[in-house]
Amino acid sequence: MTGTTWQGDVDNRPLPTTVRDDFPFFRGAEGTGLAYLDNAATTQKPAAVLAAVTDYYTTANSNVGRGYYRLSRTSTDRFDEAREGVRRAINARHADEVLFTSGTTDAVNLLAATLGRRLVGPGDQVLLTGMEHNSNLLPWRRLCEEVGAELVTVPAGADGRVPADGFAAALGPRVRLAAVAHVSNVLGTVNPVREMIAAAHARGVPVVVDGAQAVPHRPVDVRALDADFYCFSAHKVYGPMGVGVLYGRRDLLAELPPYQVGGGTVKGVSLAEPVRYLAGPPRFEAGTPDVAGAVGLAAALAYLDRLGWSEIRAHDRALVRHAVAALGALDRVRVVGDPAHDPSGIVSFVVEGIHPYDVGGQLDRHRIAARCGVHCASVFLDGLGLLGTVRLSFGVYNTLDDIDRVRDAVAGVRPGSWTIDHPTTRFL
Repeated sequence: MTGTTWQGDVDNRPLPTTVRDDFPFFRGAEGTGLAYLDNAATTQKPAAVLAAVTDYYTTANSNVGRGYYRLSRTSTDRFDEAREGVRRAINARHADEVLFTSGTTDAVNLLAATLGRRLVGPGDQVLLTGMEHNSNLLPWRRLCEEVGAELVTVPAGADGRVPADGFAAALGPRVRLAAVAHVSNVLGTVNPVREMIAAAHARGVPVVVDGAQAVPHRPVDVRALDADFYCFSAHKVYGPMGVGVLYGRRDLLAELPPYQVGGGTVKGVSLAEPVRYLAGPPRFEAGTPDVAGAVGLAAALAYLDRLGWSEIRAHDRALVRHAVAALGALDRVRVVGDPAHDPSGIVSFVVEGIHPYDVGGQLDRHRIAARCGVHCASVFLDGLGLLGTVRLSFGVYNTLDDIDRVRDAVAGVRPGSWTIDHPTTRFL
């Protein structure tokens, strides 16, 4: 589908329901009739992505950069084209600023082990927000524990927001590095990352941005953000599982040591000479890369571009605002935060007196897939004083009818075994 010029209310109009036809999952036994509302965890894949992966394996499968025969060169070309496709999508200046990883978690761990080890020492501080996913918290916490540094967080307010001025005020003289979520995976709250980055840069502090929840819902321009490092995962943006991206400015990547070493990171090895590692992506992509995954990711980003970002943003606004209104009309239901302020496809809510897992079970009985619990962000939920939430997270194939089904199912929810027997138990 190509971008469409909508008539009427262009700011709040969902995508056509025919977009769902682009996703074969919804024609299968498990997907038919399913309201899939767990897109912040992973998305379903459009036919264009499945075709790109299949085409690679059936026409170009070979190891990249390892052989001088035609098939190997073809595979290498596909890999390079995928990197260029990602570069265009995020407006990086150079293709070699795009590193392929196994996902956001891998990318953050890479930075903690390289950038973190280079910059952070005893008595220093690493600054985070209080809303971080464990994948952008635990690697930095482990770094601080191992080197004797201090982990500092800027708490979110009662509205689930981290104010830019509060973040700037926390940038004290001991802060060596900051890491922030672009969009909260719990509430969909959008951090003012450009302002945060500017404040950090004014103090000479580099910033790592977890963009896993941003890239599926809004165009990301790493140059406009003045980002140092930006990470995201393919599977949350309609691409394959097991592949992701770490963007880093070329000059900053050049200063980092290899994260893992092995095949592809050097031109040759001699036991008698120092090891000389390659520059650019090969330094950080040891071993055989997930070429098909990279090809699929590039196809996913191209698919979203064809849908049109103005249409995707309008779709998010329509669904989020409809969900806030529908849930807000129910007794005992409270939407957490203010997801309609700058919609990013996530609405979290709680039902007074009922455990989130009981709500999730009720939704599942009505063929609605939604995530319930702490969403790998228990520190954030603790700060909000919540045991957990029920999270609805939308994709391009979701409809207003999906939300109406949630409203009807939640209206009939009753306390179950979690509420009665395990009222304070939480996990995930």
